[in-house]
Amino acid sequence: MRMLHTMIRVGDLDRSIQFYTEVLGMSLIRKVDYPSGRFTNAFVGYGSEAETAVIELTHNWDTTSYDLGDGYGHVALGVPNAYEACDKVKTRGGRVTREAGPMKHGTTVIAFIEDPDGYKIELIERE
Repeated sequence: MRMLHTMIRVGDLDRSIQFYTEVLGMSLIRKVDYPSGRFTNAFVGYGSEAETAVIELTHNWDTTSYDLGDGYGHVALGVPNAYEACDKVKTRGGRVTREAGPMKHGTTVIAFIEDPDGYKIELIERE
């Protein structure tokens, strides 16, 4: 077994694809409309679905926003330098909600950013 994807519902698919591709540097792997179900799925990631887990962005055509609830945590991305990653995110129009620095009660350098729908994304510094 292996992890295939994580699905999140988004209110504006074009805005979300722009964020994940232009701000985070992912690629749009595929996008499929389901007219009879009135939704579109778009898959974004850093590699092919055959090799790595990706994110499925689901846009229900009649819904513009969602209540994120208190059960959702975050998606984590490994980065070589969290400080530089935060600078790039800000330069590309993204929102940093916790600047890079050592995690509380530890030494791992982390940061948090937010996608256009408010989903948290943790950047974890990995050499």
